[in-house]
Amino acid sequence: MPVYKNEESGTWYSVFRYTNWKGERKQKCKRGFKTKKEAQEWELTFKQQSEANLDMSFKAFVELYFNDTKLRLKDTTWLTKQHIIENKIVPYFGDKPMNQITTKDVIAWQNEMLAYRDSKMKPYSATYLKTMHNQLSAIFNHAVRHYDLRSNPAAKAGNMGKEETKEMKFWTKEEYKLFSYEIMDKPVSFYAFKCFTGAVSVSASYLL
Repeated sequence: MPVYKNEESGTWYSVFRYTNWKGERKQKCKRGFKTKKEAQEWELTFKQQSEANLDMSFKAFVELYFNDTKLRLKDTTWLTKQHIIENKIVPYFGDKPMNQITTKDVIAWQNEMLAYRDSKMKPYSATYLKTMHNQLSAIFNHAVRHYDLRSNPAAKAGNMGKEETKEMKFWTKEEYKLFSYEIMDKPVSFYAFKCFTGAVSVSASYLL
């Protein structure tokens, strides 16, 4: 893949022709690379992404994954996903070719996450561990469904962590009376509260 040097600036640039997803021939040019190697690596990654060639690095595939999914997610969901992937997953798998990541690689990553301790010697919570694994598995599932990756190594490795079991809490009769008394001077809030608790009581009666 030929790249060229700008003698005036001393930087390198890449210019080449490629076929886009519509089957159209296009020309691509990018300038400002500090070294010849950087220009060559960028050109290779661009072509692999354009051709959906899973010899591309995990990091390069993540760019495709983000482009494919970002507009389909709520902003808060997207920001959480982006943070976990960029900070907890890409640093480990980033340069590995997508089609060469194995179950063994995923297990090694899981063990690293399980062994993590912060400055107070606290590990990641079981819920957060599960969330991280789910994000990794989602990336591989996307590659399987849309880019013909043979299988999902994260699914084969099995999950880590678990979902938090949420405890259902109830008020005592005394707590109920105390709260009712405190909001009696706020008619709108009081009647909304009474309607809500009445509906809950009716629903609960059906469960008995």
